[in-house]
Amino acid sequence: MPETASKIRIQGAQAPITVIGCGARWIVVEKPCGISIHNDPGSDLCSLVLAALHSGRLTGPSREISALHAAHRLDRDTSGIVLLAGDSETLAFFGRQFTEKAVSKRYLAVVHGCIEVVAANEEWTDWTWPLTRAAAGRNDPMGRGDRMPCDTRVRLMSHSSHYSLIECEPLTGRKHQIRRHAKLAGHPVVGDRRYGSARSLAYLRQHHNFQRLGLHAHALAIRLPGEDKITAFESNGLPEQLRQLFESDR
Repeated sequence: MPETASKIRIQGAQAPITVIGCGARWIVVEKPCGISIHNDPGSDLCSLVLAALHSGRLTGPSREISALHAAHRLDRDTSGIVLLAGDSETLAFFGRQFTEKAVSKRYLAVVHGCIEVVAANEEWTDWTWPLTRAAAGRNDPMGRGDRMPCDTRVRLMSHSSHYSLIECEPLTGRKHQIRRHAKLAGHPVVGDRRYGSARSLAYLRQHHNFQRLGLHAHALAIRLPGEDKITAFESNGLPEQLRQLFESDR
């Protein structure tokens, strides 16, 4: 069974990394905003978690693990749940589930404007604009070239005066899918330097000292090695900076 009882905090370059669960060859962590998963050797997420394992600060996974690899992508500016594998066999085991779309991922996002509920009897709605595989920009979030079918399920959780707190479940996996769909919906994610407006970024920085992306990977459900049932992992919830921005706007 996975070890999930005690949440360990690893001091990272930007903020502490929380270990949510682990097994002999895998680790689930909550990545802070501003840390790359694997692009900055020595200071990225994989390096910091591996160093904690080898120093004895993280117990549970095998100390023989020589490298860690992310089973899925998460942008540097997005915080939240990341699943790390300690060997190629475990990485392939998780990878097959992602390929077969047998993994559930949910995000929390603070977006600009007040999203309206489509119908009183419908809790979820779908954003279905087609997107290119590659990233795009604020002036053309769908992207240039061949566009692929996309689906993001969205649930409104709460309103403040100027923002909406939503839960998102991407059912497809295009680059920046939630951020691009939010922009196309007319409700860009707060703090989004790629798809948001320069005016909104300046306002958030000057009036709220807010300089992060308002997107957080909150939950992941996947089958673990040696298990028959799906195991669900959840983060600690909306990060403090996002919570403060949203609550101060009520």
